[in-house]
Amino acid sequence: MVGKLKNDFLKISNKKLKSRLIVGTGKYKNFKETAQAIKASGADMVTVAVRRVNITDKKKPLLTDYINPKKIILLPNTAGCYSSEEALRTLRLAREMGGWKLVKLEVLGDKKTLYPNMIETIKSTKILVKEGFKVMVYCTDDPLLAKKLEDSGASAIMPLASPIGSGLGLQNKVNISLIIKKSKVPVIVDAGIGTASDATIAMELGCDGVLINSAIANSKNPIIMAKAFKDAVISGRNSFLAGRMKKKFFASPSSPLKGLI
Repeated sequence: MVGKLKNDFLKISNKKLKSRLIVGTGKYKNFKETAQAIKASGADMVTVAVRRVNITDKKKPLLTDYINPKKIILLPNTAGCYSSEEALRTLRLAREMGGWKLVKLEVLGDKKTLYPNMIETIKSTKILVKEGFKVMVYCTDDPLLAKKLEDSGASAIMPLASPIGSGLGLQNKVNISLIIKKSKVPVIVDAGIGTASDATIAMELGCDGVLINSAIANSKNPIIMAKAFKDAVISGRNSFLAGRMKKKFFASPSSPLKGLI
């Protein structure tokens, strides 16, 4: 089992990640704090909002001045897009700018809930896959729609735990579990995680990874919180692989009953 844990990589498309924690790059005080939090998290992959984070304009501070893209995988995403057209244009731009093919798709439904518009999301996924993109997709926790995304060619399914930035944690563990059981591609919980224990719960359910932004960036000490999430994801994954004990309705003594004096 020890050997298995050592080689327990997260594989998404053709990328092999040592860490099952993916972190965002938004909401931090500055790029320096962003870089420090990423280092503390141990993450191999970070999301970059193409419409919000500067990665090409050399006249302004560049994220890549603080994060080495040769060591950390940058995952362009479509944060802030509310239609298929916007999302497609954003990711095509990302490909032109940096040659990125592995991308994160999110098409939002409305500004209050930030829930994904699944009709537009599925439509966009199909188009992007045809264009050669490897698409990690933010989605609702509906098992049927998650399966449709996989059938549409998604490289990873990313159901929300609860609304983006809410910090409410996993609100529907049953649906997340159903998605995991039906999926043949990685399932990564995205959005709504509030604290390290939420990440542990997600990993114990059998999720392949978690994506965290607000819970780290909005904490009182992002660097320490990033480290807490690193440990929480590792602990949850090990717990899942170890296999929890069966639940019982009655007590069971810890010590054997045989050979009592």
